[in-house]
Amino acid sequence: MCSGRVPITNECGLKTHEQRHRTLFDHLNEVGGRHMTDKAFIKGINLLTALAQSPTPRALTGLAEQLGLTKSNTHRLLNTLIEQGFAVQDGNKGLYRPTLRLWELGSQIVGRLDFVGVAREFMPKLAATTGETVHLSVLQGADVIYLDKTEGTQVVRSYTQVGERAPAWCVATGKILLAYLEPDRLRELVPKLRAYTPKTITDHTKLNKELKAARTQGIAYNRGEWREDVVGSATAIFDASGNPIAAIGISGPAVRLQKGILEKHSSAVIEAGHAISRALGYAGAP
Repeated sequence: MCSGRVPITNECGLKTHEQRHRTLFDHLNEVGGRHMTDKAFIKGINLLTALAQSPTPRALTGLAEQLGLTKSNTHRLLNTLIEQGFAVQDGNKGLYRPTLRLWELGSQIVGRLDFVGVAREFMPKLAATTGETVHLSVLQGADVIYLDKTEGTQVVRSYTQVGERAPAWCVATGKILLAYLEPDRLRELVPKLRAYTPKTITDHTKLNKELKAARTQGIAYNRGEWREDVVGSATAIFDASGNPIAAIGISGPAVRLQKGILEKHSSAVIEAGHAISRALGYAGAP
């Protein structure tokens, strides 16, 4: 944390361990018309996920209890991760932590996403214009993932970790991307709208109404629906075919971006989205 910077929870927010823990993927293969899974592989992926999402090195016993595995099975999986360069044993304390191997692989994938590089050319200008932290996000399932960020110029600003997730219906970048889904698809994707703050929208009819307005206006707002003390706004980024592929937005403390002030930044946010879309070949952006 930089000196003089007072961190607050961003629209992505600090999550509980239960919220943060997710399986990366199921590794399904079609065999004879049936889904077959490699259970040992899935256990290893879940173990690596638990290590990656833990803020501190983990003990073997705690990992085994969390994942419902025996100590011997957990130990064998940890040794495999160590041999493959994905984990290390932290000193002589018997604790385990992940290496940067996952980050290296993730960076290679992000580097192949052309829009990320293009968006990075425009994010600093938006941060300078608004003074707020700028986020670049994509929709994955019912969540958004923060791919990149540019810090704002304010001393007190939202704290973001690239790679974190947030429930799409609670944050501005997620809402603007959900706005381009059909209502039936939205309900299928998010059958239940969980409340995270008293301001979270938990009614599909109300959410659909807000998403319709966001699509019409080209901008969506988060008014403390993921973390009560953080608000934000976002607009969509379109590829050359006119598909909404990502969202760019700003977030900051609610005490500074009170109603009216947040809206004043709308034109800057929308223009940033238009500029990135034009750079990607989208002719529909003004």
